[in-house]
Amino acid sequence: MTIVGGKFSDRLRYTFHVDSGPDVGDTRATLGIACVFDASQSIDCRAGDDRVTGDASGEAGLASRHGRLRVFAGPRDDPFFNNVRGTRAALNVAAAALPAASRDAAGCPRFDAATSARILDEWRHTEGHAATSLLAGWKTGALVVAIDLSRVNRGGPRLGVWATTARRDNGAVIDRMGRALTGNALIETFGTEDVANRRKEDYNRAAPADWPAFTRDLAINLAIYDGFDGDCGNQWLAVQNADATRYDALARLLADDRLWVNSASAICTQYLAVEFDHAGALNGDCGGRTPTMDAVDDFRSLLANGTPRGVEDGVDRDDGNASTTGFPFLAAP
Repeated sequence: MTIVGGKFSDRLRYTFHVDSGPDVGDTRATLGIACVFDASQSIDCRAGDDRVTGDASGEAGLASRHGRLRVFAGPRDDPFFNNVRGTRAALNVAAAALPAASRDAAGCPRFDAATSARILDEWRHTEGHAATSLLAGWKTGALVVAIDLSRVNRGGPRLGVWATTARRDNGAVIDRMGRALTGNALIETFGTEDVANRRKEDYNRAAPADWPAFTRDLAINLAIYDGFDGDCGNQWLAVQNADATRYDALARLLADDRLWVNSASAICTQYLAVEFDHAGALNGDCGGRTPTMDAVDDFRSLLANGTPRGVEDGVDRDDGNASTTGFPFLAAP
């Protein structure tokens, strides 16, 4: 979990939620790994009867008495790489073309070939030049935990992982993250700024039981993304009929804002691999999102053309050397 800032608040609780079950969306048990800090940045993390307390800023972090939980908390290189300016330019091209574009019955805009080419070209560049990551060199406060698998898979091998920061005094959620980009990219993408901000905050603070209420919000924006490559109906999980239900399956999947991991596999190479598995593309990958995965390109390509390739933002790796094996995984700042 990374935050914008060098220190963790002594007024917040930072929690990893790990739900487990036999399949995506079907979970039978949950474990919270909850961490709080005091003003001196001393940490207190608990996962059931495992507990870590003290200064966790050293490279090795701190381990619980039985060694089943290890925690690091301190500044690291932000592993999220993204051509933000190129993305903004691409979305601006789409927004300008939307009023004149006809739409099919599912709401997908029929951009002409020149518009589609320009959208994809803007995505690959930064202000007309080679793409750069806006977050290159960005430092972040990082909370990293490693936990024995037996502590989190009691309900089954599929793990739904999400995280929250919430106020310690009343439990109010300040921020939430499961998969990257769902809230930012698919809630009121082309709405007015005020409306978009309000609706994104509504989703951000919603309890899991209320996530399905945002399915329609997602479907509307999925329809627009589907048109970016000039071909409506080829989005991942899009049903092959041009009516208002075309994007419902993917919208329902994404509204459940948990990042899915197949804990029975130790091969982790593809973002959203478990969701693919759930849809029948048996791949045996653990999925999740390692800090070296190009999650931005994978996600947007799936939304535009139904494959993990084809919509690139020109930035395919972070400037830091994150690791998938060595704790605390994220590169030094």
